Amino acid sequence: MTFNPYLSKLQPYPFEKLKRLFADVKPAPAYPAISLGIGEPKHPTPKLITDALIANLGGLASYPSTAGSDTLRNAISGWIARRYGIPAPDAVTQILPVNGSREALFALAQTVINPAACEDGLPLVLCPNPFYQIYEGAAYLAGAEPYFANADPARNFAPDYKSIPDSIWKRVQLLYICSPGNPTGAVLNLDDWAELFALSDKYDFVIAADECYSEIYFKAEAPLGSLQAARALGRDDYRRLITLSSLSKRSNVPGMRSGFVAGDAELIRQFLLYRTYHGSAMSPSIQAASVVAWNDETHVQENRDKYIRKFAQITPVLQEVLEVSLPDAAFYLWARVPDKLEMSDTEFARRLYEEYNVTVLPGSYLAREAHGINPGQNRIRMALVAEPEECLEAAQRIVSFCKKYT
Repeated sequence: MTFNPYLSKLQPYPFEKLKRLFADVKPAPAYPAISLGIGEPKHPTPKLITDALIANLGGLASYPSTAGSDTLRNAISGWIARRYGIPAPDAVTQILPVNGSREALFALAQTVINPAACEDGLPLVLCPNPFYQIYEGAAYLAGAEPYFANADPARNFAPDYKSIPDSIWKRVQLLYICSPGNPTGAVLNLDDWAELFALSDKYDFVIAADECYSEIYFKAEAPLGSLQAARALGRDDYRRLITLSSLSKRSNVPGMRSGFVAGDAELIRQFLLYRTYHGSAMSPSIQAASVVAWNDETHVQENRDKYIRKFAQITPVLQEVLEVSLPDAAFYLWARVPDKLEMSDTEFARRLYEEYNVTVLPGSYLAREAHGINPGQNRIRMALVAEPEECLEAAQRIVSFCKKYT
C-alpha cells in the first residue's frame, strides 16, 4: 500500500505535542482543571443564530451550491462594506462562502501552487513564524515547501521581509499573513501592507490574509483589513489578494464552520472551480444562520466588550510575574517566561500543569527553528477564551506558581 509521500512531512499538531508533554503528569487534585491552551471560543453562541439555524433545518433536504446562496454572498459583501468603509465587493465574482477559514486556508494552496512554474527547486510558501500550523501543512501537501519569516518583537512581531534574499522571493508563490496575529495579536498597518503588495507585484505571488480574529480588539479603532488597505493604496481590483474570515471567533460559533474568502476575482473563479470538485459546499441550514450572523453587529459588540473587560482585568495580574502586554487584538496573551525562573517554555507549561492544573501552550510548539532561532522559545500562549472568573483564577494560580520559583 502506498500513500501520498508529502504526508510524511507533516508534524504533530501543537496540542498533540502538549498531550505528550503531559503524558506522565498527574495534576494536583486540589485544583480544578483550567485550560488556557486551545483557542476555542467559550462565550455563549447568540440566540439569534441558533434560532435561525433551527428555523432553517429544512435546508438539510437540499444539495448546497458550492458558490453559496445569493443571500449569503450579499450579506458578506454588505458586512465587508460596513466594517471596512469600502465599496461592497461584487457578491458574484469577489465573494465565496467557505466552511470556516481553516478549510479555505488549506485548500487555497492547492489552487495556486504550481510546481512546474518554479525553475529553481520547489516553490515556496512564505509563512510568519510563529504561525498557524495549517499554513505549513498546506504548503507541503501542495508540493511546495514552507519558508519561515521570524516575528521580530522590536517590529511589533512583524517579520523583517527586507532581510529575505531575492533568490527566495523568486520561488515564493503564496504568502500567508495573519492580522491580527496568532499568537502575538499584532496588527499590520498601512505601511506593512504597502510593503507586501509591492513584493507581490515584483515577484508575482498570492497573498492569503488570514483575518479570523479581526473583530476582537481593544482599541477604539478597529484593525485595518487587507481589502481596506488595498483600496487605500489604489488596488481596487484586489490583484493577487485573497482575504479569509470566519464567524467562529466573531460570533462564537466555531462548530458552524462558516466563513468566506474575498478579493481577486480571477483567484476566486479558480478557487470556486477547485472547490466544486473538492465537495466543500456549505449546508443551506448553515448558510441561513450565517446570513443572520453577518447582518447583526449587536452580538459582536457585546462579545468584544466582554473580551475588553476580561483582558483589562487579567493582563495586569499576569504582568506581576510575566513579561506580557495587552495585544493589539485577538484573544491571546503572548508572554515571555522571565529568565529568573530558569525554565524553558515547555518546562514552565509542564510544571504549571502538574502543580496548579492550569494548561498553557509552549510558544516553541507554535514555531519552527528558522535562521538559527525558534522565535516562540521561552514564550507561552494563553487563550483567554473562558468566562472571566475562570481566567482570573488561572491567572492567580500562574502568579502563585511564578512566585514559588522566584
